[in-house]
Amino acid sequence: MTVRTGDAAPEFDLAVSGSERVRLLDFRGRSNVLLVFHPFAFTPVCEDEARDLQENLPAFRDAGTEIVFVSCDPPAARQAWKKQIGADFTFASDFWPHGVTAKAYGVFNEANGAPHRGTFLIDSGGTVIWSLVKERDERRTELVPDSLHALADTK
Repeated sequence: MTVRTGDAAPEFDLAVSGSERVRLLDFRGRSNVLLVFHPFAFTPVCEDEARDLQENLPAFRDAGTEIVFVSCDPPAARQAWKKQIGADFTFASDFWPHGVTAKAYGVFNEANGAPHRGTFLIDSGGTVIWSLVKERDERRTELVPDSLHALADTK
């Protein structure tokens, strides 16, 4: 079952690189989190979304929100891709146990072993305040404007 607006966000604990990890608990009481699942690194649609998030990163940070961009690619691939794109937000790996966080949020695609395009805006208290899920492989053009609008509505 997909996590929806108003639900308590499932805890996550994802690999970033080496021993570095990112957890929902790290943000509790401190900042909002935009948790963005995508299918695969080094693919055109996913790269367009990553670049859109990077371009709008100052607006997210001004709204007290950190971005965690997640796929089931291994951590080393995530970090190589992050460097190639020149992104300044967290690229996390749901590689092992494979897809456990995507499954917890209800966006794991069993057919291809990767997440659907699921987006969850989580407030600093751990509640999902906005979500968007696309099961087809199409770009989330509303990702940035709608999530920033939802953040503005919380003020």
